[in-house]
Amino acid sequence: MEPDWIRGLLGGLAIGAGGAVYLLANGRIMGASGIIGGLVDGSGRSTGRERAAFLAGLVLLPLVWIALLGVAPTTHLTPNLLVVVIAGVLVGVGTRLANGCTSGHGVCGISRLSLRGIVATAFYILAGGLTVVLFRHLLGVI
Repeated sequence: MEPDWIRGLLGGLAIGAGGAVYLLANGRIMGASGIIGGLVDGSGRSTGRERAAFLAGLVLLPLVWIALLGVAPTTHLTPNLLVVVIAGVLVGVGTRLANGCTSGHGVCGISRLSLRGIVATAFYILAGGLTVVLFRHLLGVI
């Protein structure tokens, strides 16, 4: 098995385990956009420390991983900063419209056989695929 596949498998298992632990410990779905949104709009004040700890883990754990392995992951991110900013804004708008993100709908929703999670996941994967076809293959922007 290729090393990239093994890392992807381990990463997927870690995200799934994290979602299960979050649900068991808090009784809530581990949706990153909802966790961030609650901090930004103030609706999550009562669980602010928990949300901040979760976000700190999202940022710090990859840095720990890099320090332990001595290797930074490679990406295929475009050097065009405008495209990155526009993409980030569109992802943010999409998660608000869908009432959740890949971790909430895709990982936690599908694993609970949530129809809403399954439909949302199907649509964002379809939208992502169409975006790549349009912007990479037809327009050559990314």
